[in-house]
Amino acid sequence: MSSSRFDPAAALGAATAATGRRKLSFIAAAGTGAITALAFQAQRDADDLDARTTTMTAQIHHLEKAVAAQVQRRLTAEAAVKRLSEQLSASEKRAGNVSAPIIISDAGAGDAGLTDPLTGLFNHEYFLVTLDLRIAAAHRHLHPVAVAFIQVIEGREGADRPLADPVLVAGALRETLRESDSATRLSDGRFGVVLDNTPENGAIQTLERLHRCLAQDHPTLTVWAGVACYPAHAFDLGAIIDRANVALATAKDWHQDRIAVAAADGPLPGNSIEFMAFCPVNRRLAP
Repeated sequence: MSSSRFDPAAALGAATAATGRRKLSFIAAAGTGAITALAFQAQRDADDLDARTTTMTAQIHHLEKAVAAQVQRRLTAEAAVKRLSEQLSASEKRAGNVSAPIIISDAGAGDAGLTDPLTGLFNHEYFLVTLDLRIAAAHRHLHPVAVAFIQVIEGREGADRPLADPVLVAGALRETLRESDSATRLSDGRFGVVLDNTPENGAIQTLERLHRCLAQDHPTLTVWAGVACYPAHAFDLGAIIDRANVALATAKDWHQDRIAVAAADGPLPGNSIEFMAFCPVNRRLAP
């Protein structure tokens, strides 16, 4: 009977080989898991990118539609202003530039909603377009343009007085303005007036006529107005609107009827000048 002797070196080699195989198996399994996790994460990232791309594409399409609609509305408004200007030019050639009630063409009501449905006056968008065009024309022909923001409220005292009936104010504007002027009702309930070929003093006289027209049958109304003129106070659309807004805010600091005129070199001064002592900066309307 033969006996075998234990070989430590062979045993160590076999153990080392087995351990190496287990390590390789573990490493292979870990590598496979890592690759699977990376593939899963890559798929999630790709799905998330696709979702964000889809959302951004939808937002871009929505923005493109909004821009296209805005451009179309502006083009429509410009076409309406051009037609109106042609009508006014023909009217002036026939009868001269004389005071007359403002005429709102029925054709304007179908031009992408260029008129305010409550009053029949032109709306905010028309105001911006026509003022821009009037300033450009005034620059070419070297004549002034006046802009006035008007707010009319019920009552003579109190901080919470409501706005006056807009139909009533619209009627007074029609009686007061010339054919060459534009009266509009703005989106915030105020009224915007563009007075063609009109300097500062002429704008004040027009607003005083408006005040008398309203006060004749409705003495409890309060009328505030802010005036800015091209080129005396500003040279472009945005600046002249800002100056007229500041002027109106100054007029509203007083409880009485008041016209405030913009200053050419900055904010309006804080003092108030009575009607009898006329000053072109700030003026109280006569009762």
